[in-house]
Amino acid sequence: MKLLHITASMDPKVGGVCQAVRTIVKSLGVYPDVQNTVISFDAADASFIGQNSDYVEALGTGKGPWFYNPNYLPWLLKNLPQFDAVILHGLWNYQGFGLIKALNQLKKRNASFTPKFYVMPHGMLDPYFQKASGRKLKALRNWFYWKFIERKVVNQADGLLFTCEAELQLARTTFKPYLPKKELVVGLGVDEPPAFTPAMRDAFLKKCPGLIAPYLLFISRIHPKKGADLLVDAYIKTQPFNNLKEEADRLNTNTVFIGKKLASTKLVVAGPGLETPYGQKIKAAAANFKQAETAIYFPEMLTGDAKWGAFYGCEAFVLPSHQENFGIAVVEALACGKPVLISNQVNIWTEIAAAQAGIIADDTIAGTEQLLENWFKLSSEEKLQMGKNARQCYEKHFAVAPAAQRFSEAIKN
Repeated sequence: MKLLHITASMDPKVGGVCQAVRTIVKSLGVYPDVQNTVISFDAADASFIGQNSDYVEALGTGKGPWFYNPNYLPWLLKNLPQFDAVILHGLWNYQGFGLIKALNQLKKRNASFTPKFYVMPHGMLDPYFQKASGRKLKALRNWFYWKFIERKVVNQADGLLFTCEAELQLARTTFKPYLPKKELVVGLGVDEPPAFTPAMRDAFLKKCPGLIAPYLLFISRIHPKKGADLLVDAYIKTQPFNNLKEEADRLNTNTVFIGKKLASTKLVVAGPGLETPYGQKIKAAAANFKQAETAIYFPEMLTGDAKWGAFYGCEAFVLPSHQENFGIAVVEALACGKPVLISNQVNIWTEIAAAQAGIIADDTIAGTEQLLENWFKLSSEEKLQMGKNARQCYEKHFAVAPAAQRFSEAIKN
């Protein structure tokens, strides 16, 4: 079976869709009868394309907010008949419009074969995007786009593929008419993390020099949707402090801490976007934290050994997001045996809560404070047990093999 995956970009900096595509392609690779091809609107010489050049074909950078690409339609008309199924990853750009146009033209030409066509929205039908206060113009644009274009993409597809039940239910509430032929929850597997090595710890600590205390970890885009501002504010308000003499003894130092306090648990906020006005606002808030000598670290985007060193070394992972369709980083933390402190707007929170693999609260400043306060109250034994539960939650719900099987069965039926 030959599969074509279509996505706007494979650049890791643009968010979780490209990582989801990579994971799906890799997981389906265990089936000898499945061949995957990905087309994206990226420059062919981009470094991240070179890393996946065995299955990614870059058609050139898309233009404008619509990601228009003149090479796209001709490529589809020439190549679509060779595929058994097409999966469109994401919505609201030229990829969906161009795909429908190409399929219709092929049918008019009486092409001998046209592939099945599926849409994987990756949370892009979530009502959050129509209701968020900072997205009024985009919400209006999306309404018009749905009325004239996107509803045809969704309603003509052979099926919609969702990563979890919550995503499916939310998608039904956002736009009308919403009449998909089929709705399928296929899940999303996340790769088993590499085994811990000291090199991972060293690579991470090079990004955060001086980090010696236990720490909480945020890894995501530094973006208003992700709630990093809530986390920094809540951390400042709730952070417990060590007894200074005990802290000096623990660090095996003769340093005298005069008129200062030391945070007993530090915070690492990692991800792209620190250069944006929002990122700078968060850094300024951290810099204004004058009550204590603490460390809120901003190592920017972590990859490779540094990323895994951050996961393995943290006490817990924190993501007070306002909307998270799946949360690949959340699942990576679970896979590393780390409890997750997340908002109830992360769509997989019910599975995590049922497994007692983390702490859940509202995506507000009060909710984020509650996350941290509840974590700081736990005993060492309770934290250890929650970490064991986290790993079991990953194995039960988010391992690659079961998700790959569900995905394969969905597009074959």
